Amino acid sequence: MVGFGLAYGGAGAVFWTSLARVASSWVISPVLGALVSFLVYKCIRRFVYSARNPGQAAAAAAPIAVFLGVTGISFAAFPLSKSFPIALAQALGCGAVGAVLVYNLIRKQLGHLLEKSASSHSEPQESNTQTKNLGLLSDVAGPKGTQLEIVYGVFGYMQVLSACFMSFAHGGNDVSNAIGPLAGALSILQGGASSAEIVIPNDVLAWGGFGIVAGLLIWGYRVIATIGKKITELTPTRGFAAEFAAASVVLFASKLALPISATHTLVGAVMGVGFARGLNSVRAETVREIVTSWAVTIPVGASLAVLYTWILTKLLSFIL
Repeated sequence: MVGFGLAYGGAGAVFWTSLARVASSWVISPVLGALVSFLVYKCIRRFVYSARNPGQAAAAAAPIAVFLGVTGISFAAFPLSKSFPIALAQALGCGAVGAVLVYNLIRKQLGHLLEKSASSHSEPQESNTQTKNLGLLSDVAGPKGTQLEIVYGVFGYMQVLSACFMSFAHGGNDVSNAIGPLAGALSILQGGASSAEIVIPNDVLAWGGFGIVAGLLIWGYRVIATIGKKITELTPTRGFAAEFAAASVVLFASKLALPISATHTLVGAVMGVGFARGLNSVRAETVREIVTSWAVTIPVGASLAVLYTWILTKLLSFIL
């Protein structure tokens, strides 16, 4: 967009204040993602891993997380009523329904393991005797055996939901970024350039969604491999913490109309869960390559926009 503006209208055609706001979000979003995921994963280690029965603690924590996520999505994206108290009550109701469904699912799929863990406390937990003295940032040893199987089983289901949460937030932000220029052009063509609010046709939104899905299907595996394997070692609990934190940050930013990148935020969130285990748990080389690619795409994108604008302008002037 900046490259097109510079090529077509000069420096005066670019709203530099808005650009500074966008550019700052590129830095703020991964930092926020890392901070929130760091805190989420530390909470899991503190209140689940260090519990007397980590499996039962995980099963109890899952409905709470679903309640918070579904309530947030319902209230932020689907205001069911224009009245704030009613909308809040309806969002809380949706969150409660989601929590009950997840609770029943976990009990149905992992009930035999939960009963086994409840009937026998034979697996020693050295940290249990000092649980009350542990802080949020304390290093906590993970569960083992049946307890670990339950915890990973619970957060395996939770990670499916957090991935859906992240996909929803990604669509609410990145599809908007991709459709923004087209929506602005359509508004001008339809004589609505002076309108403060642009009406986007549903078919345009559908094409944007189709493009996101097609790109994921064709090239997404490469980014998935980089984020999932090359930054830090991920487990169901770490993956859930990263996705839940990134989705929360992106959804909040979308609500504030900040055009941040979901990928920037998710990379920062994955780094955050790595930092929660120690600085050496994050592969610095991979992070360096990612940050470099982020920096390179800005001037390259602007240069290509200038080139394409010049070519199309000359071509159209020749044709017309």
